[in-house]
This record gives sequence, structure tokens and C-alpha cells, in this order.
Amino acid sequence: MAPGTLLLFIAGYFLVLILISYFTSRNTSDNDTFFVANRNSKWYLVAFGMIGTALSGVTFISVPGKVGAPTGDQFAYFQFVLGNAAGFLIIAGVLLPLYYRMQLTSIYSYIESALGRWSYKTAATIFLISRTIGSSFRLYLVVIVLQKFIFDSYGIPFWATVLICLLLIWSYTFKGGLKTIIITDSLQTLFLVSSVFLSIYFICRSMHFNVAEATEAIKNSSYSKIFFFNNFVSNKLHFSKQFIGGLFITVAMTGLDQDLMQKNLSCKNIGEAQKNMLSFTAVFVIINIFFLSVGALLYLYAAQKGIQVEKTDYLYPTIALKYLGLLPAIVFMLGLTAATFATTDSALTALTTSFCVDFLNFNKQQDINSRTMVRTRHYVHISFSGLMFLTILFFNSVNNDAVVSAIFTMASFTYGPLLGLYGFGLLMSNRQVSDKLVPFICILSPAICYYLKLNSAELFNGYVFDNELILINGFITFAGLLLTSKAKSRVVAL
Repeated sequence: MAPGTLLLFIAGYFLVLILISYFTSRNTSDNDTFFVANRNSKWYLVAFGMIGTALSGVTFISVPGKVGAPTGDQFAYFQFVLGNAAGFLIIAGVLLPLYYRMQLTSIYSYIESALGRWSYKTAATIFLISRTIGSSFRLYLVVIVLQKFIFDSYGIPFWATVLICLLLIWSYTFKGGLKTIIITDSLQTLFLVSSVFLSIYFICRSMHFNVAEATEAIKNSSYSKIFFFNNFVSNKLHFSKQFIGGLFITVAMTGLDQDLMQKNLSCKNIGEAQKNMLSFTAVFVIINIFFLSVGALLYLYAAQKGIQVEKTDYLYPTIALKYLGLLPAIVFMLGLTAATFATTDSALTALTTSFCVDFLNFNKQQDINSRTMVRTRHYVHISFSGLMFLTILFFNSVNNDAVVSAIFTMASFTYGPLLGLYGFGLLMSNRQVSDKLVPFICILSPAICYYLKLNSAELFNGYVFDNELILINGFITFAGLLLTSKAKSRVVAL
């Protein structure tokens, strides 16, 4: 497929998003609109749009690729998805009622009331660092694909490709913020879901499969094993590790993450927010089944055509862009672009919101929508766009997949302390933490867990940690808070 065709397609795609931004923000672009969409979002739009945000471009490429990975993953990822679903139910039943009862704009404001100011700033800082690195990492992986298949053909350097992507995201989010993103993410999720189903159709057509034959081929292939119960100690794919990890990763990286919770907080009331979360969970589980099915079909197609790729992440883009024809290539780019930018635009808005509320104290100002406050929010929005730009360039300059992945993994470890902080606040309301020690505890905990991940086989008789390590991470933080806390003094009425 000609790079020019793909380039024109992406330009048209962003033109649509910019037009949506214009119509959703032309009447108002104040901070209430940007942060929580005036708390007037339709729950079904929020639920559908969250699919695109939750999946990301990495999921779009990597989940199908892992199906045939040398590590023998097959459909093991679905065990993790089931854990995700359980985590979403906990969020709907425990965390959302808490956030709505306190009428929060930033979810980290809860930590200030429960534990103290240092704890609050620590939680917000964890989010800012983790989400900046995580979103930059996800965008970086997709920019590599865009660079390889489009921009290299025009001699455009990598830094310019990154800058173009971030400028496009900034252009349709800087005014309307969350109000715009609720609409654009719904549209992008539609593109993403359509891309998955159409990809299955095009691959099946190329292999002369109907629906029944494709289902049977996947079922009888060597890629369709879902549940792994063997070798609990050394097998990272064991069901308990995947399910428990999926559950607690969801609670920490969704329920305690300003990015995904900000959309929930824009609903009219707790009832609508919970309907949003439950319907989102159902769609999330189903769409991941189809992602895994795409992976199995891709490997069957590659075996039939003798296609080989150097990395599993290259399988989907290689087949879609080079073997299936013009329309399938456009469909793939549509899905990849939608998945990537639905995640990045949402993250940029959440980072801006968290910094404005948690560090600039917008929620404590008398007139949050004054011209000065709106101008300040614009500067913060630009600053985080620039920070993501520099982070992606750093990843590219390192030029070592192992190092970049290690940085991303370490950033994901920082969500464990959030689990410990919120757990302590909810379960130990009768104890007062030593507030100034909290930052040190939240640094020590992920550092210990990173060491455990690297050395667990030697330390624990061959036991290999995987996703369940986030539970250990949260427990270490919780234990540190408990050991350094004291019972709250009781006020006796006379």
C-alpha cells in the first residue's frame, strides 16, 4: 500500500477529530468543561469511549502478536482479562461510590483527607510520572510503525513524526478537554471495534473461510488454549497469577488512575457511572476475545503464506499493510490510529487535570473558570505535551528494546503503592500515618518488587512472579504505612 494513501487517510481522520473539537467546545471552553465535562456526560457514550482508552495501540498490535509467541502464550491473556472484569466490578461497587460521595475532580484528593498532605502529593506524583512514561511508551511503539510504513518514505525524521502526532492530539483537546474526548473517544472506539471485526473478515476471505470454518480452525489450532493450571511455581501463565494480577492491576491502574476515572466522574450521578462501568466491562471482555481470534487467524495465515517477521508485534501490521490489499490496510491503520490516540488524548487531559487540581489547587480557588485560570490550564496542557515529546525522543535515543521495556515496567510498578495508600485509607481509618515518611515508603516498595521480579526464581525456589506482583507491591506499601503509623487519639466529649 502506497505511503501517500495512508498519509492522506490519517490527515482526513484528524480533520474529523478537529471538527468534532470545534463543535463541542465553541460555546464553552472553561475549566469545568475541560476537567469533568460539566458532570453531564451520557453514561453510554462514556462506556463505549472507554474501550478505546483501555485498549491502546499496544494492545491492538501486541495481543494478537502474543498468541503465537515462542513463550507459548496462546489465549492465556484471556485469563488476565477475566481478572480485569473482576477488578472493574470492585471499582463500580467500592471506589466509584467513594469518589461521587466526595464530589472529586481529582481522585487523589481523597488521599489528602484520609492520610495527609504528603501522602496526597505522593499519590498525585506517582500518577503524573507513571502516566507520562506509560502513555509516551505506548505512543512511541505506534510511532515506530507509522515511521516504518509511512514517514520514512518521505524522509521525515522520527522527531518530526512524534511532533506531528502530539500537535494533532493537542489541537483537538486543548479547548474542550474531557467534553471533546467523550465524543472523539466514542468515535475512535467505533473505528477500533470495526477494525477488529473487519480484519477478521478480510483474513477469513483471503483464506476462504466462512464464520463456522474460521471458528473451527481457531479451535483446532495450536493457539487456542485459554487456561493454564500447570507448574504454579515456574509458569508465568498460570491461571491464578494471571487472574489475581489482572484483578489488582485493574483496581490500581484503572480505579486509582485519574485518566480512566475522570470519564466516570463526568456522569450525572453514581447510578449512571456504575451503569457505564458494568456495560464497559461486558464489551471489554467480548472485544478481547476477538483480538485473540485475530491473532490466531494471523498466525494461520502467516503459516499458509510462509510469512516470517522478526518480532511478534510486526505480524499484524506486516500482513495488514502488505498482503491483504488496500481496504484491509486502511482498516488496520484506522484501528491502530484510533487505539493509539484515544489513549494518548485521554492521558494528556488527565495529566493536565491532575496537575492543575493536585498541585496548583484549582479546586480550592473561588473562580476556577476565570480567564487567568483557563490560561494557566492551557500552559500546563502545552507543558505536558512537550514532556511527552521529550520522553519519546529519549526512548528512541536509547535504542534498546530491553531498556525501554524496563523503564515502562518500572513505571507500572509505581501503581502498587497507590493500591497500598488507598487500601490503608479505606481499611485503617483509626490509624494516622507518619505523613512525611510516605514518599520514602512509596519509593522503597516498587524498588523491592523490581528486585523480586528479577531474582524471584533464585530467592523462592524457582517461583516466577508475573502480574500478581502488584499485590505484593501494594502489601509492602500497606505494611510500611502500618508499621510507621499510630492510633488516632480519641476526642472524649465532656
